[in-house]
Amino acid sequence: MLTQKITTLDKMEELNLVNESQKYAESILQSLSPGFHYHNLAHTREVVEAVQEIGTRSELSPYDLETVILAAWYHDLGYSLGEENHEDESIRLMKEKLLELGEKQERIDQISKIIKSTQMPQNPKDELSKVMCDADLYHLSTDLFSNRSEYLRKELGEVCQKSFSEKEWKKVTVEFMNAHSYFTNYAKLILEPRKKKNLKKLKKEKATDSKYIEKLENQVVKLQNKVEQTKIQKPDRGIETMFRITSKNHLTLSGMADNKANIMISINSIILSVLVSVLFRKLEDYPHLIVPGLILVFVCLTTIVFAILATRPNVSSGTFTKEDIVNKKTNLLFFGNFHNSQLDDYMWGMKEMMRDADYLYGSMIKDIYFLGLVLGKKYKMLRKSYTIFMYGFIFSIVSFLIAMLFFKPGV
Repeated sequence: MLTQKITTLDKMEELNLVNESQKYAESILQSLSPGFHYHNLAHTREVVEAVQEIGTRSELSPYDLETVILAAWYHDLGYSLGEENHEDESIRLMKEKLLELGEKQERIDQISKIIKSTQMPQNPKDELSKVMCDADLYHLSTDLFSNRSEYLRKELGEVCQKSFSEKEWKKVTVEFMNAHSYFTNYAKLILEPRKKKNLKKLKKEKATDSKYIEKLENQVVKLQNKVEQTKIQKPDRGIETMFRITSKNHLTLSGMADNKANIMISINSIILSVLVSVLFRKLEDYPHLIVPGLILVFVCLTTIVFAILATRPNVSSGTFTKEDIVNKKTNLLFFGNFHNSQLDDYMWGMKEMMRDADYLYGSMIKDIYFLGLVLGKKYKMLRKSYTIFMYGFIFSIVSFLIAMLFFKPGV
């Protein structure tokens, strides 16, 4: 009975030791600089989980498993003091904390040995160190391999000032994985095949990237040639003059159309005024003129309607989005596309358009095109207005003559 109580007490002490170590490690790792994309709290937690998996499958005793878990929590704390000699700093921090928690020196020395074994190139001498080393590089065999590898590349660039291009990094990673081997039987049996699968995929990507880079280089050469040709074929004064004169002609024609419409509105308004003020007052004396008078009124009103339609403005929402500018879907040279927009947005859009010669000249072409569409609509309405007035006025005059010649007042 006494033995069971002692065993239970030991387990509680070990559990408390792991919990306190976890809290201590998390407090330090959470304060790491943002540049540690790989060696951070997430990585340490993954290593602890891997230790539990590999250690359990390797049939470690509960005490040994707890020892490796402790090493996993402490093994990267040295990064809080810098990248160089981080294993030694991790060991120092571990010793200070475990001594504070009252751990035996023998176990502290064992954990120090385990942490030291993770130093590259890995060279573990005992089973516990092998479990730790395999857990530290467990990610090589997971689906998150590419993600974690990219984190490590970013960290080396930001923390160690060792920048690698994607091509260079893939080459370094392939060389590392070719030289690496797991140490525990479980890792050799289960993790090694997964790692080889990731390695095969990486080699395939590397080969594909080489072909893709070669293709990109060829495209860059072609683009450079096109740029040179574009510089040679840059729009000259003649083209710019063509845009200016065409736009001016369109505006002149639009003004002429408006003047013609105003003429029709004015003439028919005068005719209607005369009919209302003079003729309609005497229809009781001249009832035979009612029909000709109504015909003339209808002709004048119809003529005025089409003349007004020719000059009636069509205003759009007057707003645009940044996506419209990026996708070149709006023409900022036409007021209807920006009159409700903020000045800052309009200035940004115009600057973006001016940076892109193709977008700028395309907008000018669109502006001329849509001016042409408006002109076409104006002149169609004007033609209808003039045609109705011409034939309608003739028909009205004829009807007045017939009424006056063949019908007498009171008849």
